[in-house]
Amino acid sequence: MEMASISSSPRTVEEIFRDYSGRRAGIVRALTYDVDEFYGICDPEKENLCLYGHPNESWEVTLPAEEVPPELPEPALGINFARDGMNRKDWLSLVAVHSDCWLLSVAFYLGARLNRNERKRLFSMINEMPTVFEVVSERKPIKDKPTAAESGSKAKASTKRSSDGQVKSIQNQKVAEESYEDEEDEHGDTQCGSCGGNYNADEFWIGCDICERWYHGKCVKITPAKAESIKQYKCPSCTMKRARP
Repeated sequence: MEMASISSSPRTVEEIFRDYSGRRAGIVRALTYDVDEFYGICDPEKENLCLYGHPNESWEVTLPAEEVPPELPEPALGINFARDGMNRKDWLSLVAVHSDCWLLSVAFYLGARLNRNERKRLFSMINEMPTVFEVVSERKPIKDKPTAAESGSKAKASTKRSSDGQVKSIQNQKVAEESYEDEEDEHGDTQCGSCGGNYNADEFWIGCDICERWYHGKCVKITPAKAESIKQYKCPSCTMKRARP
């Protein structure tokens, strides 16, 4: 039995992603094209069974590894026991969810020596693919925002205004990791003067040059384009105070 081999010890981001893709393809095949065969093999009368995906895009239902600790993280144990106690589609979806967890654990186990940027790139590549659960349940992945890869590595910017009226751009994706950390530390406790929401570098914020409080652009109806033309920004509260006789 191949027992989820380490596939010649992949160590680069690309090698680990290929390993992940092969294992994922095998599991997807088991839960879709070969689903009747897979369903029949998972007899509840048998011992604890696990679903393995192999780097060569094949799949296998077998007993877990006997060695302790195992060579790789192990998939969910005893998937066969719940087969007859659940709706078939629900059971397959449950196996799919556990398989997604296993695939990620194997990928990051193999990537234990990757640095921060490499781990981020690996997860980004994995995240571009539908999960096994999404494939099995026929759910389309929802993308709230384009990723760096989709937008041609075009960094998103949150515009800030300093006390001297200068507009500053805080890039969230294409900046040095140190700069990003400094920004998070500096504004981590900042709250919107209007809604009270905590600072989020993915959103546009603007600072009042009078009281020096920060606001979501959407809360004070200021867009990044509009902020560029404002020499000195006054928040609604300061504007009201200055208007009083």
